[in-house]
Amino acid sequence: MTSRRSFLRATLATPLLLASGACGRSSRWQSGAFRKPATSRVAILAAASYTGPLVDTILDGLKLCGVQVQDRRVVLKPNLVEFDPASPINTHPAVVAAAIDAFRTRGAREVVVAEGPGHRRDTEQILLASGLHDVLRERRVRFVDLNEDQVVGLSLQSDFTGLGRLYLPETAVKADLLVSMPKLKMHHWAGVTLSLKNMFGVVPGSVYGWPKNALHWAGIDQSIVDINSTLPAARFAIVDGIVGMEGNGPIQGRARPARVLIFGEDMVAVDATAARVMQVEPSKVPHLAQAGEFLGNVAADRIAQAGVAVDSVWQDFAVIEAFRHLKHG
Repeated sequence: MTSRRSFLRATLATPLLLASGACGRSSRWQSGAFRKPATSRVAILAAASYTGPLVDTILDGLKLCGVQVQDRRVVLKPNLVEFDPASPINTHPAVVAAAIDAFRTRGAREVVVAEGPGHRRDTEQILLASGLHDVLRERRVRFVDLNEDQVVGLSLQSDFTGLGRLYLPETAVKADLLVSMPKLKMHHWAGVTLSLKNMFGVVPGSVYGWPKNALHWAGIDQSIVDINSTLPAARFAIVDGIVGMEGNGPIQGRARPARVLIFGEDMVAVDATAARVMQVEPSKVPHLAQAGEFLGNVAADRIAQAGVAVDSVWQDFAVIEAFRHLKHG
């Protein structure tokens, strides 16, 4: 284990220098280290509102995906960025509350909520403003600020950024099951921000800056892939698509209801399915296309989709001009 202080004192400059020279490097991953499934199960379940029976819906999603929960330490990682009461920026606290209850019902040994907001250094303030603080207090759930957690240095399992190593929070690394809980959103740099992009919030700001500047310099799409290839914990995704965000996401876009929750263990397949719900072609999203080469399935014929059909919940999410090429048709 490496402390934040010793890391900052001894090695902060190294990844920044490597990142500056990463352009032009050949993209690659550890040969033989990855074997994506022949097919991946993804469940889309209807969820009309945040006041509905969300615990039952999440329990159904866990069952349909066959995820193992009993006696596992589960870390829920919602998307917590900024707070605007008029904008659906963050994973809704009602979905986080329902997930806590559902994982406990399924026999989790412990449920922890953890996030490392990329914009706000005052994590307590955004917890209070968003309503998540009340959820945690009422359920007596421990919260870990991943920006301030102890870090562990891990060698990258793919080489898209040129960073060589990532320093990741101990809470995420040592989870038995790390659950990405993003909001269904467009993104003004990555095209879409879903379960893979949500892992940006795992990377500690105390090491990589705000808003994770070192990784932005190394390339957002490249960093998304390297983070997700390197995290060792088993993963699951629950996408909050009850109300998503179209247009200039992840902060300044407009609310767009899709009225779904999306579940799966293969986060590449989950994100490909979520992109299709937004009528975005996932193979045109750079980080999804690259992750689909070795981390998981993008092609629709490799995804065994349960629940409601994608074409029954399609929503034509608006995109900014730079991403018009992502749209179907």
